[in-house]
Amino acid sequence: MGTLGRAAYTVGFWIRETGQAMDRLGSRLQGNNFFKEQLSRHRPLMNVYDKVPVVAKDAFVAPSASIIGDVQVGAGSSIWYGCVLRGDVNSISIGSGTNIQDHSLVHVAKSNLPGKVLPTVIGDNVTVGHSAVLHGCTVEDEAFVGMKATLLDGVVVEKHGMVAAGALVRQDTRIPSGEVWGGNPARFLRKLTNEEIAFISESAANYNSLAQVHATQNAKPFDKTEFLKVLQKKTNEARTLLH
Repeated sequence: MGTLGRAAYTVGFWIRETGQAMDRLGSRLQGNNFFKEQLSRHRPLMNVYDKVPVVAKDAFVAPSASIIGDVQVGAGSSIWYGCVLRGDVNSISIGSGTNIQDHSLVHVAKSNLPGKVLPTVIGDNVTVGHSAVLHGCTVEDEAFVGMKATLLDGVVVEKHGMVAAGALVRQDTRIPSGEVWGGNPARFLRKLTNEEIAFISESAANYNSLAQVHATQNAKPFDKTEFLKVLQKKTNEARTLLH
């Protein structure tokens, strides 16, 4: 962003702030008779200190997700509804074509009992299931983390490794390529089949396509979305009458 762009951004910011201040003043003057619409000031991208999120142009970030601080999101990746990626005391790196599904939490380690400083690194074409927790760990390309799984500091999931849903993977555990680990604490369960390894890549590709649909729908104004719903309903009714 050049000097002119920064100036325009600053002017826009203060216009918006002034408008909100005037709305609050008007509401107070109206006393008990005013109607106030509650608007969320949630920001999907937020700086911390001098740390700025960097998100690829074709990545999908859901409106209710939070990407904070030193976080990089690669091309074609998707961060779904309710996710929090907090890169405040260390960095988070997410490769290309990876999906972090709804309500998952990704954080980092500045210090821990062994004294390690650990970023979180997630590779390409990785699937992280709903409500998973990843903390100061590494998930290599084309690995799979199941729903509600927890990966603690220093964990490494190798390429084509799989963490079962609900598993708790203890600190500094390494999950070898082609293996499924599960349980609390997580332990080796069995080897992956060739079909299951292929499914990991398919899962990432499917979520990439689905993310594009959500990105398109989120870009539409609400009134346009509602109009299309009504139009579709009328079309269906007309088809029913014709048959």
